[in-house]
Amino acid sequence: MVFSNEELERYARHIVLRDVGGPGQQRLKNARVLVIGAGGLGAPLLQYLAAAGVGTLALVDDDVVSLSNLQRQVIHGGADVGRPKVESARDAIARLNANVKVESFQMRLNEGNARELVRGYDVVADGSDNFDTRYCVSDACFHEAKPLITAAVGAFDGSLTTLKPYETRGNGIPNPTYRCLFPERPPAGSVSACSEAGVLGALTGVLGAMMALEVIRAVVGFGEGLVGRLLLVDALDMRFETLSFDWDPTNPLNGISERR
Repeated sequence: MVFSNEELERYARHIVLRDVGGPGQQRLKNARVLVIGAGGLGAPLLQYLAAAGVGTLALVDDDVVSLSNLQRQVIHGGADVGRPKVESARDAIARLNANVKVESFQMRLNEGNARELVRGYDVVADGSDNFDTRYCVSDACFHEAKPLITAAVGAFDGSLTTLKPYETRGNGIPNPTYRCLFPERPPAGSVSACSEAGVLGALTGVLGAMMALEVIRAVVGFGEGLVGRLLLVDALDMRFETLSFDWDPTNPLNGISERR
């Protein structure tokens, strides 16, 4: 694909970056990225990916915009209340960057449709708000060999990591899976929903923007990234910490018993 004059000006600050340049911007233009959730995390994530020139963005969300969403879900506006989030987000992306193709799926991702859906994309970013979806997405990305950027937020804290468990390290040991990090789902009711516990709106912006950075890194191929590392954000004390986590040989996806 050849860049138009308008695209060259739009993406000029990327193109002059040594680690992105024209070839990196071309990879962004050719990329197909699937975003799970057009809510607190998905909103800034979608905006920055669209601004960066990702060629195709796909949105998955079965919810509609409510007034209480607008404190943090900045891709939607007051006039969008009652509209499906995928439609509101699609229109916002079109206003931001008409060069981006948007594919929208007003549906809930589940075990029956996840693998077929992620199969058609280069990178998957999960900003969902429940563990059932996170496990479903991470399993599907493992089986379809797709890189997954996944994040979560609490009231004043957040986490972010990148998963490529279908690849092995230089020593022959696989990269960890989501199930290496969180072997089992928390018991029902043990994690409060944001409607009960609250969530700091700007925190979702921080984590969503960092998800976009990890997606761009995965597409362009610069830097170390967060494979095998979990970034923790504490918004109360403004602390950032990165923890390493390893492959669990007992995990049910690429554990020892599965590799035989």
